[in-house]
Amino acid sequence: MNNARQFSKMFVSHLKITLREKQAWFWGIFFPIILMVLFMLIFSGSSDSSFSAEVAIVEENPNAVSQALLQQISQIPALEVKSGEPVSQEQADHWVKEKDVTAAIVLPNAEDVHTLQLIVNKEQEQGVSTQAIFGILDKLVQQANLAAAGAAPTYELQFEAVSSGNENLKYEDFLLTGMIALAIAQGGLFGMVDMVEMRRKGLLKRLRMTPAKMSLFGLSDMTMRMIFGLVQIIVLSLIGVLAFGATLHLHLPSLILVFLVGALSFNAMGYLFSSFSKTTEAYMGMANIASFLMMFLSGVFFPVETMPEWLQPVAVFLPLTYFVDNLRESMVYATGLGSASLWSGLGILALWGAATFLLGSWLYKAKSIAAAR
Repeated sequence: MNNARQFSKMFVSHLKITLREKQAWFWGIFFPIILMVLFMLIFSGSSDSSFSAEVAIVEENPNAVSQALLQQISQIPALEVKSGEPVSQEQADHWVKEKDVTAAIVLPNAEDVHTLQLIVNKEQEQGVSTQAIFGILDKLVQQANLAAAGAAPTYELQFEAVSSGNENLKYEDFLLTGMIALAIAQGGLFGMVDMVEMRRKGLLKRLRMTPAKMSLFGLSDMTMRMIFGLVQIIVLSLIGVLAFGATLHLHLPSLILVFLVGALSFNAMGYLFSSFSKTTEAYMGMANIASFLMMFLSGVFFPVETMPEWLQPVAVFLPLTYFVDNLRESMVYATGLGSASLWSGLGILALWGAATFLLGSWLYKAKSIAAAR
């Protein structure tokens, strides 16, 4: 049998094994889709609508100061006053405890009282809505202080966001590229489970006793996994763009290079796990630990810079961090091959891939895999 025919037979064999492996399909395709849809629905579903919150107003002793503040609060579009009028302190406390309102605002009960009290539920103290209401009221108090002092505002704050990529960068673009990187990484980490089964059943030993070339066996497996990775990119991109309006700015040479280096590196990690796993359960446990550790620490869902400072060095060590960054560069920022950061990330990924592959190969030989059964 010539090499081409031998390669095609082995490729079809690997393809059938992968198609029959439900765990590889789940972790490689369906799990990233489920995560991406959930995160996009949670964090981007209301991105086009303005912030609003329902509050209770307490005005137990109406006076000139409380009336002036009540009028200004009623004119803030983001704050909706529950029942449309002030209520008692007891009623407001009840609504806050039952989470019927985001907060209660207690107006001064006398003209010589200069305190505006904000009451929130303890469970929502650090929530985004609570912080937003606090910011709105803080600005209102500052303006009132200036008015009381007879001073007019001199400075104003203008807000503008800039990006090294396209100016319309959205969270959907950020999350989509992160999920694609995660899917390819998981495809490599979980995809070698069939190697454990082949070794356990003695198939590798029997294969080595045949005229089949092991180099073609590995090449056909690698080719099949590359095609599987392309399917992941296409499926996730279509869902992100068509269902959630994500925008991609591709640089194909960079994307192809990042994809090849990343996919090979994570396949090498899966190869390493398979080298010392005696059962599929042990392999899946190891792959799960690695996958979940990198999933939440590598900037897939949120920028690494938002994590606690003491945790950020861990992200710098993980290979998925560089794969996510480089994939984002090539799919969102259209970064070309002349970027130094792109090549440094590729270099670290390649080091991870080479180290894990060499260690896995050594373990396979040291444990005399072919003689396992």
